[in-house]
Amino acid sequence: MAAEDTSVSGVSGRYATALFELARDQKVVDEVKADLEKFEALLNESADLKRLVRSPVFAADAQSKALAAVLDKAGIAGISANFLKVLTANRRLFAVADVIRAYRVLVAKFKGETTADVTVAEALSDKNLDALKVALKSVTGKDVALNLKVDPAIIGGLVVKLGSRMVDGSLRTKLNSIKHAMKEAG
Repeated sequence: MAAEDTSVSGVSGRYATALFELARDQKVVDEVKADLEKFEALLNESADLKRLVRSPVFAADAQSKALAAVLDKAGIAGISANFLKVLTANRRLFAVADVIRAYRVLVAKFKGETTADVTVAEALSDKNLDALKVALKSVTGKDVALNLKVDPAIIGGLVVKLGSRMVDGSLRTKLNSIKHAMKEAG
């Protein structure tokens, strides 16, 4: 099933597919997803970890030791930890963000979900997140997993990308529309 998925490709797609099939066979798909998301959160919070992951300057053994320490401290173990260690040993840790993204796509397809990329000006409350999921489910007919991104530059509102459709309800876009309309009128 996962190998037939055309939405994941390249190095990250192959690694994500292998991980997904292993996790599915061992019935730990959700646990692996949670571990990968925990690692992704650490990656987004730490400039030093980003540098460790992306820089080719670090030797494989130094990168491996540092990663092992990070995984131990974060409580990431089992298949997820072993997978991240394999990425490191194969000098592919730089692709971990793409692998996580591809793994999410495979999990969503496996569960019959769809994923929406949502950009907001500030973090949403649980109540607003639930309302957004319900609204998107009514449009798609499927459960919708959200990839949230906070971008204060949009000022307010939100931008939702669901498959090939995009709805830009950001205040920045609305202000730009008004600005262009005033230029044309004036």
